[in-house]
This record gives sequence, structure tokens and C-alpha cells, in this order.
Amino acid sequence: MSTGFALHGFGESPEVALDDVPVRGTLPEWLTGSLIRNGPGTFQVGERRYRHWFDGLAMLHRFTIRGGRVSYANRFLETESYRIAREEGRIAYPEFATDPCRSMFARAMAVFEPQATDSAKVNIARVADHYLALAETPIQVEFDPETLRTVGVTGWDTSDFGRMTTVHPHLDEERHEAINLVTRYGAVSNYVFRRVDTTEAGLLHGDTFASRAVREPSYIHSFGMSERHLVIVEFPLVVNPISLLLWLRPYIENFRWKPGRGTRIHVFDRASGAHVRSVTADPFFAFHHVNAYDDEDGSVVVDLVAYDDASVIESFYLHRLSEPDVQIPPGTLRRLRVPLSGPHGRLHAEEISPTGIELPSIDYSRLNTSPHLRYVYGISVRSDRGFYDQLVKIDIETRTTVVWHEAECYPGEGVFVGRPERVAEDDGVLLSVVLDAVRGTSFLLVLDAATFAEIARAELPHPVLMGYHGQFYDDLLASDRPGQVLPAHGS
Repeated sequence: MSTGFALHGFGESPEVALDDVPVRGTLPEWLTGSLIRNGPGTFQVGERRYRHWFDGLAMLHRFTIRGGRVSYANRFLETESYRIAREEGRIAYPEFATDPCRSMFARAMAVFEPQATDSAKVNIARVADHYLALAETPIQVEFDPETLRTVGVTGWDTSDFGRMTTVHPHLDEERHEAINLVTRYGAVSNYVFRRVDTTEAGLLHGDTFASRAVREPSYIHSFGMSERHLVIVEFPLVVNPISLLLWLRPYIENFRWKPGRGTRIHVFDRASGAHVRSVTADPFFAFHHVNAYDDEDGSVVVDLVAYDDASVIESFYLHRLSEPDVQIPPGTLRRLRVPLSGPHGRLHAEEISPTGIELPSIDYSRLNTSPHLRYVYGISVRSDRGFYDQLVKIDIETRTTVVWHEAECYPGEGVFVGRPERVAEDDGVLLSVVLDAVRGTSFLLVLDAATFAEIARAELPHPVLMGYHGQFYDDLLASDRPGQVLPAHGS
């Protein structure tokens, strides 16, 4: 991994607004809308540095495409975490793997008045016409999509403290619902599904409609949803809830890998919330589900990006990513077939492709929950050393892979945007924000999703830090309407 990547990939992104970003190549006439991305905008606060790629102060990025031209703007989320960092020069709230410097008294008091970071830096979702920056903490931050200014805070769950959510809610436009999974920690913890009616524009908290008790909760970043079922894949990376309530160490460092438990899979009826079945598979770990569908044989098929263990989390500590021989364990696309009736033994995940992949994406609006999904896009490591330096497209049907790669360039998540009225699944483009480590700048890459050939790139004059997830909205175009800032935490 180059020195340039270590310098520009995990430094700081300046706040800028550019009306006209230079474009090399020709953008498709039909490509109109905005890509909004989320991720850390800085890893440095005063004299302290965050410890992990999953930490940092949240920053939104918007690329707006219209008439073959591109504009760009970014902005830090104006949260309480951000305010204290800027005004007082300190990290105020616990993060994924970073904990503020606190006295023993302060740590003890945190048991009675615990606070979680509001730096919602992981994903974006539009729920009931609200644009939300999502985090694994119970706090989600609403923002104005045109100005990127912070509007206020909300959450999937309003129960007492001691909960985390996934950052990958499932959105079903036909059923007008958004579903997310909340883990509530306690003497007996619970996995809880919350559902929001997206026709109720003023309602975001939703209702509980399914739950399952658990003594040692797993770290869960996403979950599966088919047409008729919801699926919790409970990896053997688990925590004693007392450790989290005491908060004596950063969040993820309280979890322990217990492979002897195996991976437990819990299936729920999506309509009623009733528990259908629980089975056990070989131990493995995953951040991201790809798809789930109900098969004709009476099983639920679950595709995800899986690892043999959870060591990938360790590889994302910033001091390790700065090492020239950094090695990130490869996740691969694997399939679980979960029988809903009849006898079964221990399940084994089938490897669909040996290609390393992470941050998977699909044509979600058309093919989520479908058995006919064929293409999965993602990022990958070209060799066994370095950070993610290529985009991949895996064909599930033919078990083949195509690749985009450019020397010393590090792409982010590929977001598929389909051509209107398309017939072929991959008739569209793939958008990715790419860091050029040699030039110290970033660009928006536009690939033909079918051929993986470059169509165009919009070149920024500065680097964009390596982030996580984003969404493209074809009905969202930037305007000059000023945004109103409301106080964070509703204060």
C-alpha cells in the first residue's frame, strides 16, 4: 500500500462546494440525480486521533449529475460530537473502537448516564421523505439533502439506553414499509424488529413486531429479508451485556469470538413477526447481507459476504492500515440454504465465488428478495497485501468475475444506477468515489455496468476519505434553497 494512500485515505476532507466539476469522458444523457455518500470526514480531533476506520466525525458528500455535468458539495454532520470536537478540541463520546479519555469516576457515572456518539457516519436512507444519516448507535441524524445541513435527530427505537441498530434497514416501496433490527442489551437481551409505515411522513420511530431473547448478543451489522421472512444471522462474535453497560473499553473490544457456538440463524414470519425456526451453521462472520429469497423447496436462501472468523475487524485499526504490508482477510460471496421444516443437521455455507469482495451492492429496488438476482458489485483487494484497490462484478449464474483496476487508485462502494425502462439487469452504470493516491485527489468514476468499461470520471481537486455507503436518488437535484440548521439532540 502506497504512502500516498495512508496520507490521503485517512486524513481529513475539507468542506467545499463546487458548481462544476471537470468531467473526463461523456456522461449518459439519462443519468440524472444525486449520489449521497456517508463516511468519516476526519480522524483527528485536537491532539487525539481516532483508532479505527469505523470511527471519526461524520461527513456527507453529494455528487449531483444533470445534463452531462457534475456538481459536488460536502459537509460535516453538525452533531454534538462535532460541536465539542470543534469547540473544545476533544473526543467526547465513545465510538466503535475509540473511547474518550475519562477518569474512573466518569467511567463509573457512565453506567448511570451513558452516552453514545451521534456521529452517524455509516449509511444513508430515505424513510417517509426523511433523509437520514445512519449509525449503529440508536441515534440517527436527519439532514437536508440539498444543503446537507443537519436538521435534527431521530431513532428507530425509543426504549431505554442499551441498544444498537443495524445500518442497513430494508425498504419496501410496494408495501410502504421500512424495517430495521435493534439489539437491546440487558440481563436478558433481545433482538427486536422495528417497522415504520413510510406513508406516515411524520413518524419514524415505528413499532416492534418481532423479537427474540438472547443471553450473549452477537455483533450484527445487517440482516436478511425475503418476500415472506426476516433472517437474523447470529455470528459467534458475542458480548456479555454487563461489559457494554459498564463501558470500560470501546464498544467492539467487549466482544469475544466463540466459534464453538457456531453461527445461529433465526427466521421470522415477515407478516406476523412469529418465530419460524432456528438452526445452526458452521462458525463464520459477516458484515453485509447481499440478498435473501424464498425458494420453491421450502427453504430461505441467504447470500452474504462471509469470513472464516472476525479478524477482519482487527485489520481496520488505523495503525494497521498505515503499515505498508497491511493484509485484509478476503470476504467471499457465500450462500446459506435454511430449511424451514423437516430434519436438518449443521448447515454449511456454499462459496458462490472465490473472488474477494466487500461493500456488496445490487440492483436493490428491483431484485432484493428475488431468486433471479444475477450480479453483485463490490470492492476487492487485488493481491494479498494492501487496501481495497479494485471494483468487481460477480456473475452468480456463470460464477465469473470482471474487474476494474487502476494503479494506485482505491475505489469506494460501487452504487448501481439502472437505465430507465431497462430490460437487462446490468443495463446501467456503476458509480464509485475513487481515491488517487499519487495525485492526492479523488474522482467520481462512472463505469458501464454491463462491460465494466469506464465511461467518464468527474475529478475533484481534493481527496475524499475512504467512506462506507451511499445511495443514488434520481429525483434529487441540488438547488439554491438555503437549509435551516436545528440544534443537535433537539436541545
